[in-house]
Amino acid sequence: MTPQTVRAALAASILFAFAGASFALYAGLTRLGDAGKAAAPAPIATADALQAAFVSVAERVRPAVVHIGTLQVMRGRRPPMIPGPKADDPFFKDFFDQFFGRSGPGRREEFQTPGLGSGVIVDRRGYVLTNFHVVKGADAVTVRLADKQEFRGRIVGSDSKTDIAIIKFDAPADVRVATLGNSDALRVGEWAIAIGNPFGLDQTVTVGVVSATGRADVGIATYENFIQTDASINPGNSGGPLVNLRGEVIGINTAIVATGQGIGFAIPANMVKRVTAQLIDRGRVQRGWIGVALQPMSAELAQAMGLSDTRGAIVARVYPGSPAETAGLAQNDVIVSFDGAPVEDYHHLQRMSSEAEVGRKVKVDLVRRREKKTVELKVAEAPDTGPSAETRPK
Repeated sequence: MTPQTVRAALAASILFAFAGASFALYAGLTRLGDAGKAAAPAPIATADALQAAFVSVAERVRPAVVHIGTLQVMRGRRPPMIPGPKADDPFFKDFFDQFFGRSGPGRREEFQTPGLGSGVIVDRRGYVLTNFHVVKGADAVTVRLADKQEFRGRIVGSDSKTDIAIIKFDAPADVRVATLGNSDALRVGEWAIAIGNPFGLDQTVTVGVVSATGRADVGIATYENFIQTDASINPGNSGGPLVNLRGEVIGINTAIVATGQGIGFAIPANMVKRVTAQLIDRGRVQRGWIGVALQPMSAELAQAMGLSDTRGAIVARVYPGSPAETAGLAQNDVIVSFDGAPVEDYHHLQRMSSEAEVGRKVKVDLVRRREKKTVELKVAEAPDTGPSAETRPK
């Protein structure tokens, strides 16, 4: 082989080697590009899935949310235009009737005050769940469905101590019903969707999160265990549902902090279930009562009483003739357990005792002068008047 042939063969080998490397580099870059293109849509796909979840919940639950219209009739008499003994004179009455009509001064009149709120259908028989303050004092109630059908409703029962009311209307066969979920399983940070009629804007959906659970001392109702949310709630939303991403009602929207933003409260679904069942069955709520007034525990009081933490509730007063008096409870006792469940604070004991079955005997663990004791008491029915619940003394 001549030197020229060797040089030509070597040059050709080098050229093919460079070409092969170039093709390999191109193929590698192409694969990286494809991988980048495949990875890019991942966040978009997640956002689309979340958006689809919100849309699905709205489509399922909105048909079960209703507009509640109320009308309160107030009757009164206008004061006479001319005070004094001549006010009832027939001559003056005829004179003023010519100018003011027979509904003028001194005549009895009716004043109609409209109101609005939201509600959610929870039973195919036409039972609607809403707030007590939405229907309080109403002489007439109208239920308007999502498809604009209107029905006359009647108040089956209400409970001012939890701000819950039940309305019934003649529901059509295809009425949509919402499902009540388990509010005890809620976690702070979960999505929360509020549906209602703020300012009369029907079927409005707003989204936020569960900001907190177990809120008390809000000053709205006697029994408070609210879910706090930043989902937008406005006047007219009251009585509407707070829903999770599974489309379950986790609470009933009831109030907002007017001086703040993004601070709304909902009655938890599990409390709603207990109250609603009784309102439908008997039109009122039967509650347990042990007959004590309570006060909260502080770090200073816990230290003075020889307790290791601030859990428990202090007995501020024992009502005469109550189950607590019969069982031997005394002022300054610290109740640390009720029916086997540890007492977190006085609100917790208040709720547990009110939810206890009337007539049932329960064990109460307490601390008295640094000594632990256990007593048994029989739960009575809370009286309609007087000390109807275990409360903090005023």
